[in-house]
Amino acid sequence: MTTAHAVDRTAPEDPSAPRQPRGLGWLYVVGGLVGLASSFALVVEKLEKLVDPDYVPTCSINPIVSCGSVMDSPQAALLGFPNPLIGVAAFPVVVTAGVAVLAGFRPPRWFWLGMQAGTTLAVVFIHWLVVQSLYEIGALCPYCMVVWVVTIALFWYTTLHNLTESHLGGGRSLGVALHKVHSVVLVLWYLVIVVLILVRFWDYWSSLV
Repeated sequence: MTTAHAVDRTAPEDPSAPRQPRGLGWLYVVGGLVGLASSFALVVEKLEKLVDPDYVPTCSINPIVSCGSVMDSPQAALLGFPNPLIGVAAFPVVVTAGVAVLAGFRPPRWFWLGMQAGTTLAVVFIHWLVVQSLYEIGALCPYCMVVWVVTIALFWYTTLHNLTESHLGGGRSLGVALHKVHSVVLVLWYLVIVVLILVRFWDYWSSLV
């Protein structure tokens, strides 16, 4: 009986069983907490501004890096309430998902499809905000940019996981290929946004030199 138990413990895992994405779990926990903190900070700043219209947010540093300008824009309340409230509601879900994965929970396919849908909507939304910030509002919000960074990473690695595990109905080979250059793609993604920011506000940046 003891020998049988020893065999069971040393038996290889079923190769068809889904792998535990601990790295993604940590990303959900850390990224979710960072996103939540940034969203919460924006809510606090917004409340301060509602109480005192003359209040200057702590994240308003200069004419370009100015949370106040972004908060006062119509784009800051796309659904009729301050956008950061979406983050305050959504990021705890991400953190909870990460904790569950790290605790050993093996989520079913519908869970990963839900995370894919959520992160896809989020990444589309933040890219709309990037465009609005650069070309309509003409100002940048530091806390918002932190959320941009976190959301892109959450979407990218959720998508890679779902591709490699065939949760999206295929694409495993594509997922494996992209996983080999995952960090390169992510860095290039961020660099494109940085370049857009530099080009859009080049006159101001060059005046600081």
